[in-house]
Amino acid sequence: MSQTFVAELVAHLARSLVDRPELVVVRAIEETGHLLIELKVAPSDLGKVIGRRGSTARALRTVVASVAARIRRRVVVNIVED
Repeated sequence: MSQTFVAELVAHLARSLVDRPELVVVRAIEETGHLLIELKVAPSDLGKVIGRRGSTARALRTVVASVAARIRRRVVVNIVED
């Protein structure tokens, strides 16, 4: 499992949540000590990815953290607004 796998996982999960899956963009950025995953969705879908009080975003980050633990990497997921 690599950074590509983690990015594809985030993209797959995000596409399943939103109304406009074709506008989901995921970027994996290698930084010192960790992997940064940037998730960008359509402005109208932002609430679906974040969820009520951040519950969906927290769940997404929990799934990614469990995968990151398996590959022994620190992974940070940022949801980016336009």
